[in-house]
Amino acid sequence: MSIIKDIKVTIAAMLITGAVSAQKAQPIKLYPNGVPNSIPAPADYVEKSGKGWLTMVSQPTLTPFFPEKGKATGAAIIVIPGGGYAGLAINHEGYDVAQKFADAGVTTFVLKYRLPDDRISPNRTIAPLQDAERAMQLLRERAAEWKIDTHKIGIIGFSAGGHLASTLGTHYAQEEIANKAHISLRPDFMVLLYPVITMDSLTHRGSRENLIGKTPTRELIDLYSNEKQVNVNTPPAFLVHAQDDKAVPVQNSLMFYTALTQAGVKAELHLYPAGGHGFGLNNKTTPDQWFDRCLNWMTANGWLAK
Repeated sequence: MSIIKDIKVTIAAMLITGAVSAQKAQPIKLYPNGVPNSIPAPADYVEKSGKGWLTMVSQPTLTPFFPEKGKATGAAIIVIPGGGYAGLAINHEGYDVAQKFADAGVTTFVLKYRLPDDRISPNRTIAPLQDAERAMQLLRERAAEWKIDTHKIGIIGFSAGGHLASTLGTHYAQEEIANKAHISLRPDFMVLLYPVITMDSLTHRGSRENLIGKTPTRELIDLYSNEKQVNVNTPPAFLVHAQDDKAVPVQNSLMFYTALTQAGVKAELHLYPAGGHGFGLNNKTTPDQWFDRCLNWMTANGWLAK
């Protein structure tokens, strides 16, 4: 009987630990006083969600995941789900990832960003970047409140969310939001999972068309081909991709890694022979866990306590 009792106690303890391991808080409006670069949405433009897929976002938010008391390391990361700039894979590339980082002591924020849409933005192309910039600005504004080290704030993006993350990492000086206090919008590091990087021939066609249109100018293509925007001040990056990715060619990560290397920026690249696209936390073709490698990289670079 005592063995059964011990098992019950252990299970109960596990359930309790799981319940408090990452404290998900209420979403925070990025712009409580009005969204910039916006126009009143049509009556039928209503946010929709189902099976982890979110569309028609007109009110961008950050959803915090706070580490268990005593586990916070001071590091923070903004999670940007993918979805081809047509929707947000908010669960497996958003909340699930945030839970893992928070369990590892990283204060995490899931960004629900506006998708490029002429119905809600006069300039649809910059709307996602504005939201990413505002998210970084907000974390640094409230760093003391959230016990965040302002020099240990990173960004992680998946697929088109990887394009947005790498856009912030290469365009942070292109301020598209009000920033009177001159708060740095530069991420301290980037984590990019099967990211869309280029808007040129090896792009993901849907992401490109949704962001910059079906007939973009060469100037616009080059501007949002982030491998062409890397310089010595671009943040260090950790990249993960599968060789057999049919949606976003693996060359996107290769081009970005090459550009970072040529600029003298630290980068770590992990390529899997299989896994396809959109695997989130778990590439089922291998027992290897990219998330563990990412934590090792963050520790080695001083963003996580040893």
